[in-house]
Amino acid sequence: MTRHKKSSSGGAGRNQRLADQIQQDLAKLVQREIDVARAGLITLTGVELSVDYAHAKVYFTVIGAEPDAAEAALNDKAGWWHSQLFKLMHIHTVPRLQFLHDQQLAHGFAMNQLIDHANRPGVRADDEVPPAPDDPGEVRG
Repeated sequence: MTRHKKSSSGGAGRNQRLADQIQQDLAKLVQREIDVARAGLITLTGVELSVDYAHAKVYFTVIGAEPDAAEAALNDKAGWWHSQLFKLMHIHTVPRLQFLHDQQLAHGFAMNQLIDHANRPGVRADDEVPPAPDDPGEVRG
């Protein structure tokens, strides 16, 4: 899934191809190495690379566990996965990995709730709105 695109120069295409490859390779490693009982079912949703390829933010969603527990489990193995990516990809600079819970899904559900509430017959503008998630996170596009 390629939702996290950055296009600022001619090298943006290479940046996105590398981000996609990192996401695919990491998805295989996560599936093999992370205990579902401990960290839940993890899906990688995107990778954002810095311009110099030194850092990568890896976004994920999780089912069956708290996002904090999954994030801790992923970040505990980040150094080892960095070395595995170096062996798999054969590129000069393999980015340092940072795993972050992707808040876009939760934010989308909250928005749908608001829309459903507003579209109910008889709802007025001053009616109470259902609460949104405490921390919708940063919205990326």
